[in-house]
Amino acid sequence: MTTNERRLIVFNQITSDGYFVDSTGDMSWAHKHDEEWEEFVAGNATGGALLVFGRITYEMMAGFWSTPFAMEQMPEVAAGMNNLPKLVFSTTLEKATWNNTMLVKAGMADKIREMKKESGRDMVILGSGTIVSQLTDEGLVDEYQLIINPIALGNGRTLFEGIQKPVNFTLTHTRVFKNGNVLLCYVPSK
Repeated sequence: MTTNERRLIVFNQITSDGYFVDSTGDMSWAHKHDEEWEEFVAGNATGGALLVFGRITYEMMAGFWSTPFAMEQMPEVAAGMNNLPKLVFSTTLEKATWNNTMLVKAGMADKIREMKKESGRDMVILGSGTIVSQLTDEGLVDEYQLIINPIALGNGRTLFEGIQKPVNFTLTHTRVFKNGNVLLCYVPSK
């Protein structure tokens, strides 16, 4: 990969016991509100990435970030989420109506390979565990930014559920937040 090519980054919050959603698909446990955390989240939302979603995460994000409540509660994050370009992969979604969203109905891995060869914004997958595991299997993810939350759920879905072979990682960066969250950045080991 040359320096001008896009990277594919996974950014997800997970529990201390490794789940990104609970057994019902809920992730309200991941929403913390303190100044340091909100500043970090706002900085990420204005970072200029192309956001990548599967259908479930797309519908959840579009259903929240486009609301007046989101714009009132977290105006910087809402503005970023609403204005950033978005890509949603879905075989069942008929159309994508959220601002700046392109719908891709087939050929996810090929589309990501094609987009990685282009210059432009990095692509960031939020949520979307099925997409994460599929693109991990394809060797297309360049970096994993995982926020470990100080909570254990006991069950739920893991981010790498269904991967076909083990993946080793190299730790590149860490950050500890006052709210107990820990950011761990990994790249796939060569």
